[in-house]
Amino acid sequence: MLKRLLAIGCWLLAIGCSAQTFAIEKRADSLYVLTLTTDSTCSQWRLPYPVYRMETGDVDGNGTIEALVGVIKPTRFYPEMGRRLFIFKNYEGLVRPMWLGSKLGGTLQDFHFRNGVVRSLETNGKGEYTVAEYRWSGFGVAFERYLVRNTNETEARKIFE
Repeated sequence: MLKRLLAIGCWLLAIGCSAQTFAIEKRADSLYVLTLTTDSTCSQWRLPYPVYRMETGDVDGNGTIEALVGVIKPTRFYPEMGRRLFIFKNYEGLVRPMWLGSKLGGTLQDFHFRNGVVRSLETNGKGEYTVAEYRWSGFGVAFERYLVRNTNETEARKIFE
């Protein structure tokens, strides 16, 4: 019954929309749902992790908007809880993962997406902060440049914002 209600809710959300829209909804402490609504479809992707940020933008430069979602979870290669970056795309009206990142350069604290690049605020484990930019590179994001390295949090946050 719940699935049927969700499908009806998605259909109602799609009425009157003229373009695709990504939205995130918190359903429980650690259950979020990413929803893609287009003119004719509504698709959902369950994220059973805490979400700390969601942004949208054209990550790969193809003219279609993707969703960038920051989740907190361990990964196979980095088993400690940490902030990760996931990128989702619209594939024929369905939400599909484009990249489920386990790590950027350092320990991810936060990210923004602006002007075709992911700007990250990272730490190095020594109490130092780095602000870096990454650009889509076929499969995942590739390092592009540092804006500042090995600085304090106050200075890094000024540059990050």
